[in-house]
Amino acid sequence: MKIGLLQLCSSDQPDENLAVTTDLLRKAAEGGASFILTPEVTNCVSSDRAHQDRVIRTETEDATLSTLASEARALGIWLLIGSLALKTEGGDGRYANRSFLIAPDGRIAARYDKIHMFDVNVSETEQYRESAGFRPGARAVVAATPFARIGLSVCYDLRFPHLYRRLAQAGAEILTVPAAFNDTTGAAHWESLLRARAIENGAFVLAPAQSGSHAVHNGRPRRTWGHSMVVAPWGEVLADGGTDVGVILADIDLAEVARARQRIPSLTHDRDFEGP
Repeated sequence: MKIGLLQLCSSDQPDENLAVTTDLLRKAAEGGASFILTPEVTNCVSSDRAHQDRVIRTETEDATLSTLASEARALGIWLLIGSLALKTEGGDGRYANRSFLIAPDGRIAARYDKIHMFDVNVSETEQYRESAGFRPGARAVVAATPFARIGLSVCYDLRFPHLYRRLAQAGAEILTVPAAFNDTTGAAHWESLLRARAIENGAFVLAPAQSGSHAVHNGRPRRTWGHSMVVAPWGEVLADGGTDVGVILADIDLAEVARARQRIPSLTHDRDFEGP
């Protein structure tokens, strides 16, 4: 089957981002993709809480979600909206970083809230506290589709291999990793981690990414690494999107999952052990 990854450079203006995303979505479908994926925070890249409060909406009000679901229905495609920043009903005022799998009839087939929050000090001048603005999820998700079982994750989840093993052991043949990886850690670790998750689990890894210097009207701008990537179950990189905004198309053969797992059946070789 042919899949399409959208590589974006989303700003802090959801309406502007939606126009770009919709245009690329249609191009990917015209290119023959039947499963198309967008990156993390497709709707808004911003670190300014006051601005986020002005432009971010709830799931039922979010125009990006409703419009892209309608586009998926019109195009007759499966769509992973990598994630959207959404207001929630929680009393602490934090948002959800939520991934959506949309079926060809436009319905939401699965939701996943990012579990692991990016709270790190990359350097003396580059710090992130995702948990200050976003509430972590608590449930791993595998979604069944007619072509494959799909395990959902988002960005920083990539550094927690036990999550992907659980997804694979629950039947996931495709692991999705929509991301907005910063350019420092992206240059060092992005490809290595994606290939490791594919090899460890004998699964396809599909990783659409944000890329470039993100335009903001308020707050500190971000830079992301790009290099949206498709990795095969044996670890081969089938596509690398580089750093330009656009569409990355690739053909994948789901039979490779069974072949890889038959050759190295490590998902069935777990053993209990003591210590440390």
